[in-house]
Amino acid sequence: MTVTHLHHNRIRLALHELKAGEAGDGTPLLLLHGLGEASKMPVAPWDEWAGPIYGLDFTGHGDSTVPRGGGYTAEVLLSDVDVALAEIGPATVLGRGLGAYVALLIAGARPDLVRGAVLADGPGLAGGGSEPGSGTWFRPADTDGTAPDPYALFELSRDVRPADYATSFVHLSMAASELDVPLVVTARLRPAWLAAVAKEPGVVTESWAAAFKRFAD
Repeated sequence: MTVTHLHHNRIRLALHELKAGEAGDGTPLLLLHGLGEASKMPVAPWDEWAGPIYGLDFTGHGDSTVPRGGGYTAEVLLSDVDVALAEIGPATVLGRGLGAYVALLIAGARPDLVRGAVLADGPGLAGGGSEPGSGTWFRPADTDGTAPDPYALFELSRDVRPADYATSFVHLSMAASELDVPLVVTARLRPAWLAAVAKEPGVVTESWAAAFKRFAD
């Protein structure tokens, strides 16, 4: 497994090549991990995918930079993925948990680069619900700069996800994607944002195997 370090402002992102590919092997697959996870953690038999496979460590996770003082949002992680896609080119994106929400956002924000997004179960899928919570201020008692960042675990677990905000990214993806079906939901857990996404016309609910077959070249 090789690692490419990408620079995103002051953040150094770790992009892991989990499976090498040759020219003509097919569309790359980009894996987006769940909250508190990292790309090095095996979660499924990805070898079924014909093309190259990459895993991105989000800011504050894995081998990527842990910034000082927090400031995490799903949109910050969206920009992490944007940097990764600029490196590897058009790819199918599979997100687990928190990564599933980010996969939805990137599918709407970069429909020209996302060749299908798969939204799967995993840590951080629910986020903080659809309404803002209390204004509780959090400061870890002791941080040593290693991942996963306690600020990331706290802030991203409280990330507000209104259903209508989530579905707006469905509409962007549907309007601009070249695919007939750009979004697939495989997650069984359906927090409010994902339940709303799954009900949108054109979004398909099916197994991982079926999703892989759908998006594979």
